[in-house]
Order: sequence, then structure tokens, then C-alpha cells
Amino acid sequence: MNFQWKMLGGICFAIALSACSTTPDVATPSSDFMKINNGIMTSSYGKTVYTFDKDQPASGVSECVMTCATNWPPVYVEPGIKVSGDFNFITRKDGQKQLTYKGKPLYFYAKDSKPGDQLGENVNNVWHVVKP
Repeated sequence: MNFQWKMLGGICFAIALSACSTTPDVATPSSDFMKINNGIMTSSYGKTVYTFDKDQPASGVSECVMTCATNWPPVYVEPGIKVSGDFNFITRKDGQKQLTYKGKPLYFYAKDSKPGDQLGENVNNVWHVVKP
């Protein structure tokens, strides 16, 4: 039964995303929607996920704020979502929960416009695609 509810939730989530496909992709509800595509971590709908070298693992802080967070939208976790394994979350200064992987906050790149884009790889030598 729990699996059926998860599937239903995933289907509803996919329908909602397709209905607003021109809306910028700036959040994902949980690590349940993270997957590995061709050796890189993406959202369930193919958006590449990145880490930032200035973020210290397990510090509980994101160094990417203000304009940086506009260009590199955090991967958010909705309240009440449980994460496990290598996933956790930090609380950003605005109170929102940001998903982390192995202690590093996760981000999308605003210039990635379609699934599979990796335009943020090695930007300024500090942004990197997550390769679990």
C-alpha cells in the first residue's frame, strides 16, 4: 500500500511538472526524486545536480546566498520529508530546508534549460556535477 501511495505521489508530481514545463526548475521535494543518469545525479525529471567547493561538508551552512542562489537554486526539501543514507538537509537562513549529499548542499544551475544539460560543470572551477 505504501508503494502505491508513493507511485501515486510520483505520478501527481510528474503531471504537475509537465503542466508548468516553462517554469524554472528550482526545487525538488525530496531525495526520493533524486536519481543517477549516466553516472551523474539528477532530479527525477533530468535536471543536473551540483555542489559548490566553498561549502564545507557537514558544516550545516550554504555559502551560496542572494545572487548566487538565484543562479544556483538550492535543491529544497519540503517540511516533513524524511531523508536517509547519504542524504540529509541543512536549514538555510530563510528557514527553508536544502538537501545535502554526503554533507554537501545540493544545487541546480539556472542556465541548465533541458534534461541532461550540464552547463554548470566546473564554472569558475568551484561548481561540480555530483557523481556518486
